[in-house]
Amino acid sequence: MPWDVRLADRGGRADYKSEKQCKKTSFAFYQAVRDLLAVWALEDMRTMEVFHWEEDGRACAYSPSEALLYALVHDHQPYARYLLSRFSVGALEMPSKSFRCCPSSCTPHLAMAVRYNRLAILQMILAAAKHFPEGERLGYVNRRGCAHLEAGKTPLHLACELGRPECLLMLLGSAASPCVTDRDGNTPLDSLLAHIGHSELDLRLKRVCLGYLVLFMPEPRFQTRGHLLDSPQRWRALLGEQGYQWLCGSAPPSLCVRAMQTLIRSVPPEELDSLPLPDFLKPLDFRLQ
Repeated sequence: MPWDVRLADRGGRADYKSEKQCKKTSFAFYQAVRDLLAVWALEDMRTMEVFHWEEDGRACAYSPSEALLYALVHDHQPYARYLLSRFSVGALEMPSKSFRCCPSSCTPHLAMAVRYNRLAILQMILAAAKHFPEGERLGYVNRRGCAHLEAGKTPLHLACELGRPECLLMLLGSAASPCVTDRDGNTPLDSLLAHIGHSELDLRLKRVCLGYLVLFMPEPRFQTRGHLLDSPQRWRALLGEQGYQWLCGSAPPSLCVRAMQTLIRSVPPEELDSLPLPDFLKPLDFRLQ
């Protein structure tokens, strides 16, 4: 029986299903995305068969935004590409309450892409976000996350904390501001330095992240400079002499870095995410030595 007829037989309502049935179909959809089923099969499920249960006692079909969250978790790139091309910014809308931590939560797709290191899908999301009006696009890439789950951090903060240099560069190239602050007033540079100081694990990746921040931040802006001044020997070992002096404000970046900063400022913002960095700038950690 056609889907619209089935709904008509029930008064046009989609909440006739029980909570148990919704949980069963939701798990089936989760498994189907996890198993990387074909896009057409997933869309058939999403639009005709699958429901999830809301806290207010309603059975709801999955929106493109909620389906994109599943595609992110399981790195289903063809499905993410379909959702973002077919629904564009609609796939980046706020999901329902059952997919949010609290009412003040914002759209989670960017943060999830960074957290799971989904580079291909992150690039798709940033490309789709270009269809937002300019002010909304800047607000989208610089928006703070949930105060409870992510402590008000932006995707750029998360990329620094998790040591995701590729994610960091994509965000910076898409107009994410290196000077944006979280709920505690910390910039992404503050977050990065906190994790460098906490553990030397993955130090190379953290230095690459620092190198990328330097390219997009001509002047260091962070509120924890005092920590560097209190333990100069330790931070010199972690950051290198030139990196330490630049962060303390006692020396400028190297000539190579300054040249790259000038180049980046001369490129239109919409082209920064596709800027072909030369091989000698990958990684950038040695630029700070």
